[in-house]
Order: sequence, then C-alpha cells, then structure tokens
Amino acid sequence: MYLNKVFLYGNLTRDPELKALPSGQNLVSFGLATNRTYKDKNGAKQEATEFHNIVAFGRTAEVIAQYCKKGRPIFVEGRIQTRSWEGKEDGKKQYRTEIVVDNFQFGDGGKGGSSASASSAAHEEPSSAKGSEDIKYPDEEINPEDIPF
Repeated sequence: MYLNKVFLYGNLTRDPELKALPSGQNLVSFGLATNRTYKDKNGAKQEATEFHNIVAFGRTAEVIAQYCKKGRPIFVEGRIQTRSWEGKEDGKKQYRTEIVVDNFQFGDGGKGGSSASASSAAHEEPSSAKGSEDIKYPDEEINPEDIPF
C-alpha cells in the first residue's frame, strides 16, 4: 500500500489568488510557512522555517479565497504533487512541488476566536458566521517538550 498524505499548520505568506481554469473550475493558490523549533548539538534552541506552495480547487478554493488573508493561520490536509512544464524563455524543464488541499480548517489567528472547517464537498459558511460557541484556548503557551510522546 502506498500513502501520499500531508498535514500542515502554518501561516499564509501571501493573500490567496483565485483563478478560473479553462474548464470553469476555480483554483486558489497561496504560500504557507511552517516553523520547527529544535535544539542543536550545543543545546541551543534553533528555529527553522519551511515554505510550502498550496493549491485548492472548487468550492474549497472559493472559501479559502473569501476568508483567508496573508498572516492568517490555517490547517491543511492534502497530498503532495509535482508538476513539470517547459520554460517559455529557455525551453528548460521547470518543476513545482505543491500541496493539493483535500480538507482544511481555519486557524485561531491568535485572537481566541472561533474556528471553522471546510472540505472539498462543503457548501456551508464557516461556523463563526452562524454564531456557534467560541472555542476556549489555554492562556499559557504549550511547550512541545512537555508533551509526553
């Protein structure tokens, strides 16, 4: 059995860009930054940032384009895909690795507000627009070293 599954939680590095494909289906693309904190061999705390190219299609694309902006956190579930094409100027083969979104959830945004989720088949407005109860987040930071696994 083979598996191509990705889970990312990070901040948008740019506003989502909504386009229509020749077939009429909507496509949104945006960048996502994720951070990793670790200790180097000297015991000093280090942080590394990774940047990811994200794409979504259909209704998911529309919802992301409508509600997400640069800097906002988002949880993305999807698969890795690499596209290739011939360069216009030099004819060299170009490559781009992307995460294709299957499902996503809006992040908290650091405001302690509500969270909403959507999937490729979702046709609802985010739950925050429906007046659902706010999720209560702890006041203190969670240290990854305190997690027992």
